[in-house]
Amino acid sequence: MGAKKQSRLKQFLEIKGMGGALTAFCGLIIIYIAFGLINSTVFSGQNVQNLLRSMSKYLLIGVGQSFVMITSNIDLSIGAVVGMSAMISATLMTHGVSPIVAIIVTLLVALVIGVINGILVGKFKLPPFIATLGTMFGARGIAYIVNGNRNTDAIASAIGKEKADTFQNFFYYGKTLGIYNTFWIAMILFAVFFFLLAKTRTGRHIYAIGSNVEAAKLSGVNVVSTTIKAYLVSAVCSAVVGFILCAQAGMGNMEAGNMYEMYGVAAGVIGGVSPLGGSGLLLGTLAGAAVWQTLENGLNMIGAQVGIQRLVIGIIVVLAVLLDVVVRNGKGIGKKNRNK
Repeated sequence: MGAKKQSRLKQFLEIKGMGGALTAFCGLIIIYIAFGLINSTVFSGQNVQNLLRSMSKYLLIGVGQSFVMITSNIDLSIGAVVGMSAMISATLMTHGVSPIVAIIVTLLVALVIGVINGILVGKFKLPPFIATLGTMFGARGIAYIVNGNRNTDAIASAIGKEKADTFQNFFYYGKTLGIYNTFWIAMILFAVFFFLLAKTRTGRHIYAIGSNVEAAKLSGVNVVSTTIKAYLVSAVCSAVVGFILCAQAGMGNMEAGNMYEMYGVAAGVIGGVSPLGGSGLLLGTLAGAAVWQTLENGLNMIGAQVGIQRLVIGIIVVLAVLLDVVVRNGKGIGKKNRNK
């Protein structure tokens, strides 16, 4: 029995990305306790509520970016799609369109951006940095154009306070079971995409093309279709974060989502998702988003300057990527030695 348990534990720990995810969770616990000991307000119920709500945005962005990074690509258009989604939905609502219709139209536009990204990278073989840089500028341009190069008025000005409150409470201010709806929305999408990545053929194909795209092709994987699916997940997550920011402000801001693509990279990388592709777990992304937000929250509560906050998080991201490179190189050397 003892040998079987050890074997199962070994198999569990050998899952690609599990080491990074567990490290991030351990780091999260240590960081949270450390900040709590410095300032006990960190442990307060209201602070935990706010932390979970704020973390949800980073989690969604991290999930989208993680899907793309596991395919050995990157999505620089995420932040722009967030801003575009906030502006399109808010603009439609300030012109009297119902929130449900505004959400559907915005999602469709975001999905178009995702398909374009997938086709440019998967079919036309454009470097993902260049392809998504182009769509980043395009999506941000739409965010500016859609309301005549200015932020929108309050969404309640056209659809009325009741509908505006329903939209804002659903995405940001309302609570279910005592926890902000933003968190529940993020966790539901997290569960859906976790299942997609861990339990379906699409998920296996995403890992396959990230590990070795040529081998994946020989195995019958449709690289173009799989790449498009990864970018579609990113687009959906970005659109939902756009709705959250729109609900939070009660209006559309042309600069909403600025730099969010980098937040997504940080959440994934801190949680052990390899930017080199082929490995990583969404559990790690969950931990990475929590670490990011806990650091930001804790540093803010102890009075650290914004520059210090960014510096600390930047160092952690670099160390996480460096660790991934070292581990990969170590495994490569180990394989070579065994082959000899």
